[in-house]
Amino acid sequence: MSQSLAILHCLRAPVGGLFRHVRDVATEQAKRGHRVGVLVDSSTSDSLTEKRLTDLADQLELGLHRTAITRNPGLGDVAAVASTKKLAENLSLDVLHGHGAKGGAIARLAGRILKRGGTPVKTFYTPHGGSLHYGPRSLKGRVFLTLERALTSATDGLIFECSFARTVYENHVGKDLAPTRVIHNGLHPSEFAPITRDPNTADQSADFVFIGELRELKGIDVLLKALAALPPASSVHCAIVGDGPDADTFKTLAHDLGLADRAEFLGAMPAREAFSLGNVLVMPSRKESFPYIVLEAGAAAMPMITTNVGGIPEIMQGTGAPMINPDDVPTLAQAMTVAMQDLDGARQRADELREAIYQRFTVASMTDEILDFYGESRRA
Repeated sequence: MSQSLAILHCLRAPVGGLFRHVRDVATEQAKRGHRVGVLVDSSTSDSLTEKRLTDLADQLELGLHRTAITRNPGLGDVAAVASTKKLAENLSLDVLHGHGAKGGAIARLAGRILKRGGTPVKTFYTPHGGSLHYGPRSLKGRVFLTLERALTSATDGLIFECSFARTVYENHVGKDLAPTRVIHNGLHPSEFAPITRDPNTADQSADFVFIGELRELKGIDVLLKALAALPPASSVHCAIVGDGPDADTFKTLAHDLGLADRAEFLGAMPAREAFSLGNVLVMPSRKESFPYIVLEAGAAAMPMITTNVGGIPEIMQGTGAPMINPDDVPTLAQAMTVAMQDLDGARQRADELREAIYQRFTVASMTDEILDFYGESRRA
């Protein structure tokens, strides 16, 4: 797309893979000559998040904006939609792109009001899992998926980061409700550099490392139970990097399982810094969309054990990287044992995966496809 566009990306919490995706797309779009802004929740804040937002703001011609956006539906959404609409008018937007369930809802509702008032803004939505994580038979699932279905009339284009996400959406929400495209997440060339390890502390690396948000969905409890199932004499250690709503629950579980000296909770830190803390990454997620941490670890040639969920098989396609079923403690413990016994073999498979990711998943191609879809999508 050669025309310069005014684009606003809308999301709730500026954390995790969703924020990383928005940051990469917004920054790359700005480099292509587009005027870009980002709108996030005003209540999500910690020192690392604030630094990331400050760094991003420097790249945005249309600025970084904050308004109150709650996690669950509520009366506060009315104010968030009104604030987004007013911002879109002030910025003379061409594109409102919502990310995640809440960001997508607010962007599309604001876009609908603008269109009815004669402002020809186009609205796009990337779920990033969000509502699609809920089962269609659960109460929350019925509520969220009904809302998703209602909002398709205000959607000019649906962007899915993997084929799995599109299939789930079509099964739970419906087919042919809006134009769709699968556009995989991508990485920067610098992310394919080898992991740097301090030679003075290399022999102190944990056997395994988990990196991600500490919540039930990520399966940290499964990892802890698998770690406890390994022979104590093996002295296997695991570094757990991240923070989240279930952190205290997992720390209590580790204590109850007698893992006080074998599972270390280190808090949040950048992924590449965390890679150097362990020999093998373990991702025991119960559900995923298209996780950046798997892409990032693969690009860094980090040996991995992952679950066969979401879009992970699309990343692993054509390689021998091991995947297991979620919630399978014995199989995870066995996979961890095999990795320790044949670390050289695990590293060879990691090198093969790195090459596959290098050929298929880049920020440049991701941005090209998104901009192309902005121009292609038209609604009657």
